[in-house]
Amino acid sequence: MPKAFPKEFREDVIRVYRDSDASMAQVAKDFGISPSCLKRWLAIDERNSSRSSGGSTPAIESDALREANKRIKLLEQENEVLRRAAAYLSQANLPKMMYPLVRELAAKDAPLRVPVAVTCRVLKITRQPYYRWLKCPVTNAELTEAYRANALFDAHKDDPEFGYRFLADEALEVGEPMAERTAWRICSQSGWWSSHGKKRGKNGKKPGPPVHDDLCAVTDDKGRVRHEFTAAGPNELWLADITEHWTGEGKLYVCAIKDVYSNRIVGYSIDSRMKSSLAVAALNSAVARRGDVAGCVLHTDRGSQFRSRKFVHALNRHDMVGSMGRVGAAGDNAAMESFFSLLQKNVLDRSSWSTREELRIAIVRWIERTYHRRRRQAALGRLTPVEYELIMTPTASQAA
Repeated sequence: MPKAFPKEFREDVIRVYRDSDASMAQVAKDFGISPSCLKRWLAIDERNSSRSSGGSTPAIESDALREANKRIKLLEQENEVLRRAAAYLSQANLPKMMYPLVRELAAKDAPLRVPVAVTCRVLKITRQPYYRWLKCPVTNAELTEAYRANALFDAHKDDPEFGYRFLADEALEVGEPMAERTAWRICSQSGWWSSHGKKRGKNGKKPGPPVHDDLCAVTDDKGRVRHEFTAAGPNELWLADITEHWTGEGKLYVCAIKDVYSNRIVGYSIDSRMKSSLAVAALNSAVARRGDVAGCVLHTDRGSQFRSRKFVHALNRHDMVGSMGRVGAAGDNAAMESFFSLLQKNVLDRSSWSTREELRIAIVRWIERTYHRRRRQAALGRLTPVEYELIMTPTASQAA
């Protein structure tokens, strides 16, 4: 049995350890003892001190301190759960399932490891479903849904013109049967629509009153209203409208003005916001290109941009006459809608556009190079708009 150290030696070691900032291992090394031996001496000294004092207050204070530390640690864990849950739920395009968060907080390498019981109590979820999910994270229903979505995606990629009914038929051919309602739900959530597009829904807003009369409307013998878009020369009748298209950076808006005489786009403006300044910029561009436009009639729909005070003042400044069609009547501006239909098919729907600048360049190139100078129109005698103006218009009045 090893010889016991003297009492004075033990007291000196304990005194040195408590009076110095050195670690327990360092003090034990300096005195030639093991750290476990020093730890045992400290525990014995604390018990002897509490007995000699004759009271139980230090023991009570020690218990209270331990309880306070436990409470503090629990509060820190609860705050960590709330903080991580707020950050987790704020992420976009993320399934709002809390089980992955519970697993991350309980991981051994987590900065502040939080027990599963604490996280479930704070988030108000039960532990039994979490453990079932932990054992099998992907259910059979979710796996079937993924296979169906994959089949629909492959079919949509091969034929973008197909709607969800045709996509469901294509998925059936590869062994993934599903109801049409299921195919619609998956396609709706993923945005896999036919390239022909969906009808634009109403936004619940009523159009405002017209600020101009409808100068292009003609009433026949039976009282039916129709529109005639004809002009004997350039700068007599213009049409204007606005279209929009999505890009990776957001929407891009195009306001175009067409001369009915030659179907030429005499002015356009492209911007990321659909404000009255978009229509005013297109009008100023058309006037700058065509020169003298006094008395020219500009026919539009009842969009707020064309009813704005700025646009009306711009018309008056250039001595032009405004005209507006009826509400909800696409035929009132059918000639302009046909141009945007061509733009949609030949440019907007041809690919996905990552930036607004990329789409802007493509639109300008198609209008100036293809539509104006290469696309022949039957209404113009198989001539392009530029060729028609050069042939039919005297040199002195040709557009710049």
